[in-house]
Amino acid sequence: TKMATVSLGFNIDSPRWDQSTFVGRLKHFLSITDPRTVLVPEEELDQAKALVEGCRAGLVPPGSSQEQLLYAKKLYDSAFHPDSGEKMNLLGRMSFQVPGGMAITGCMLQFYRTVPAVVFWQWVNQSFNAFVNYTNRNAASPISLRQIGVAYVTATGAALATAVGLNLYTKRAPPLVARWVPFAAVAAANCVNIPMMRQQEIINGITVTDENNNELGCSRRAAVKGIAQVVLSRITMAAPGMIILPIIMERLEKFTFMQRIRVLHGPLQVLLCGGFLLFMVPAACALFPQRCSLALADLEVELRDSIMAKHGDKVPYVYFNKGL
Repeated sequence: TKMATVSLGFNIDSPRWDQSTFVGRLKHFLSITDPRTVLVPEEELDQAKALVEGCRAGLVPPGSSQEQLLYAKKLYDSAFHPDSGEKMNLLGRMSFQVPGGMAITGCMLQFYRTVPAVVFWQWVNQSFNAFVNYTNRNAASPISLRQIGVAYVTATGAALATAVGLNLYTKRAPPLVARWVPFAAVAAANCVNIPMMRQQEIINGITVTDENNNELGCSRRAAVKGIAQVVLSRITMAAPGMIILPIIMERLEKFTFMQRIRVLHGPLQVLLCGGFLLFMVPAACALFPQRCSLALADLEVELRDSIMAKHGDKVPYVYFNKGL
């Protein structure tokens, strides 16, 4: 196929919106976490990748418009890992967070009264979370199957211990307090699941670069900062739905018509969770820049000295991908 040179000045990897502002990042993540992209056929995703890679090389099919290229980049960002360029498993993509998360969160909020139900839905949720965390890890830091297993068991144990413990503790508490138990369990598990799943980054550090993406070394402190931001983002993602929705359901269930349609309470909570997540997934991802920075002064002494020996004071900040 004949190829045409890309119009001068167009950079397909340049973000459409200013990534230094929250609003710019929100628009970016509204695009790439769009749940409709999970319905795009595999062939179309592969074509989008080929188009993006061709555009990076300065060549695109003749007649391609800038909008077509930007749509291809949207599909590429939604389905391929930013570090490795490999296609991510459908269930682990951030664009699957709305359909997957709404179903699981809705069920956690609906079935919170009995210990077996709490155990089952927390286990399902942690299995899903572990999969998402592994899929969106910093790909430059490999993790063994044993480490994945330990992370999964530890996080699931933390979630179950929190959920079952609080569930028993709140038997005599007001009904609304019991409805908030799933959120406490999810928050506790996130604090364990994500660091455990990405432990190699904390142990060995992650690659940091200068402003122009030239590699400078590996930093454990950069990994800790990135992972801490991801933990906070994930808790923020779940918070509105799991804190506000129980209040809404508590009030709705007092109405006579709601008492007559108890069988629909579960589906209603799932739909309402979807409404919260539709906005909260991109909003939580946008809390912090994807390309995270760390001041040279905050790096490990050895790495800081190494960078200063090579570059002097020309590198005040280092940059790295914090993951999602």
